[in-house]
Amino acid sequence: MTSDPEEQVRLQGYGEMTLRTAVTTLMLLAPRDRSATAIYRVRDDVRLAQSEIAELASNWGIEPTGDLRLPGRSSDRHWPDVVRGMVREAPLPALMVAFMVGVLVARR
Repeated sequence: MTSDPEEQVRLQGYGEMTLRTAVTTLMLLAPRDRSATAIYRVRDDVRLAQSEIAELASNWGIEPTGDLRLPGRSSDRHWPDVVRGMVREAPLPALMVAFMVGVLVARR
């Protein structure tokens, strides 16, 4: 059994990290995403079993929360949230230009 928390592993969809970080990230995923994501050892490219991951998480005191979503699953987001995020990150001049273009289009 792999129990070295500093061992390098690859978390599917997230890249390389330490075993403890991978287990913590995996436990933050929603249950359906957690079952679809795998952890592979870098040294021998072997997939860790779900039972082994669950045992390591319980030994290290990591509780599953289901707060994160897999990268690339933006279909779960709603359009108002997407637009709100774009507006928050946009610089002020770009927002002013977009507003003026919207006014011009609305007048025609």
